[in-house]
Amino acid sequence: MHETAALNAARRTAELTALADGGPVDVVVIGGGITGTGIALDAASRGLRVVCVDKHDLAFGTSRWSSKLVHGGLRYLATGNVGIARRSAIERGILMTRNAPHLVRAMPQLVPLLGSMGRRDRALVRTGFLAGDALRKLAGTPATVLPRSRRIPREHAVRLAPTVRQDGLDGGLLAYDGQLIDDARLVTAVARTAAQHGATILTYVSASNARGDAVRLTDQFSGASFEIGARTVINATGVWAGDIDPALGLRPSRGTHLVFDAAAFGNPTAALTVPIPGELNRFVFAMPEQLGRVYLGLTDEDSPGPIPDVPQPTSAEISFLLDTVNTALGTALSTADVRGAYAGLRPLIDTGEGHTADVSRNHAVVESESGVFSVIGGKLTEYRHMAQDVLDRAVRARGLNAAACRTRDLPLIGAPGNPGAHGSVAGLPASLVARYGAEAAGVLAVATCERPGEPVAEGLDVIRAEFEYAVSHEGALTVEDIVDRRTRIGLVAQDRERVLEVAREFAAAVD
Repeated sequence: MHETAALNAARRTAELTALADGGPVDVVVIGGGITGTGIALDAASRGLRVVCVDKHDLAFGTSRWSSKLVHGGLRYLATGNVGIARRSAIERGILMTRNAPHLVRAMPQLVPLLGSMGRRDRALVRTGFLAGDALRKLAGTPATVLPRSRRIPREHAVRLAPTVRQDGLDGGLLAYDGQLIDDARLVTAVARTAAQHGATILTYVSASNARGDAVRLTDQFSGASFEIGARTVINATGVWAGDIDPALGLRPSRGTHLVFDAAAFGNPTAALTVPIPGELNRFVFAMPEQLGRVYLGLTDEDSPGPIPDVPQPTSAEISFLLDTVNTALGTALSTADVRGAYAGLRPLIDTGEGHTADVSRNHAVVESESGVFSVIGGKLTEYRHMAQDVLDRAVRARGLNAAACRTRDLPLIGAPGNPGAHGSVAGLPASLVARYGAEAAGVLAVATCERPGEPVAEGLDVIRAEFEYAVSHEGALTVEDIVDRRTRIGLVAQDRERVLEVAREFAAAVD
């Protein structure tokens, strides 16, 4: 095992040079999102020589645009898809107890019992929550990690979500799900853990002419290009999978979120969970997040046509989210309260007609005529299972000499038990520990910059040492990598502007 999980410009240059001069590898993974990095970690921890490339940064695509939830699969239970519901609950439990307990916490979800909610709807939500409790038990996740659902009195509901509509409020129903401190941070942790196990992780390297036994790689910075041989090539490019294998049928669906100051919701401590009128088991969530923000989501809209690098929310989606959440608020929010917005595209498998909200979230592994394996569909919660599935299939088909999958019990960088843990976190800022876990002390210990503990901007709890660590250990090569993905300051344009100069100071070290 590598003694270091540090990803940086120097390592990238050395590994690119070695690859261009060296022989074939076992696995090339195309795509540096949660699925691609998950495959790289699985392969490396089985003893395979693996290279994972992305033409942009880690978590550049869909992986950074999620709800930051590790879902227990309750929605899928409601539609009768017991298999995916059970699998989601199991994978959530693995993340919360073994892989990344530092990045995934229990999030209380409050459904307010308002006068507009009839007895039948209340009974349906309560039944759904009880089914969620049963799923949690079935998955073996203890109630100490994810508490049981229950009904709470009116005063408790108002404490959790202070701006909830109080006239006609009859308490609330409370349940728990997994919440990521940040989805892009999970991708970075998975990629770095793969590197710790010997994987080569290369950002800003594009892949073309992919076949089952070779692929052409091009350094997006220098333009240098070379072909690399591989015993298997895996396409994990999500909504862009058709660029590698045009025969694949995908039906992208757009999910939009709005970003608010937490103060607009009275600094809530639970996710206000509002049923979408006329829909069964679909909700809009106003979720308390890091950096003093609340994210409000989520839409599910067909997104036909060319795949944009960065999808944009539509005004209709923004109105829908505001209209829905306002049904549960004492004072209505308007577009003037919105500090930012983002949209991501789900890489759903095209099954023909029907609303995208009803399209299965199952994944599929497809072998193309050229011999490339593609993994399509699926969801963030199940990334580890998807990686195991595609690798098991590739190992069998190509006769690779690989150990059995180890990722069920593999602690990621920052998790207790990972060898990268770095001293006590006692006395460190809570925000730093929330983002880095057992690595938090190391972020400060290795800092060489001036004023490492100083915030990058007034009112933001990100410190200068975190910007430096993004470059020295987390593979950030550009200002955008630092501001938009290693930290999520960039989700609010005004905050982004305030930190650009500091980010340039650290990105300059890469040039």
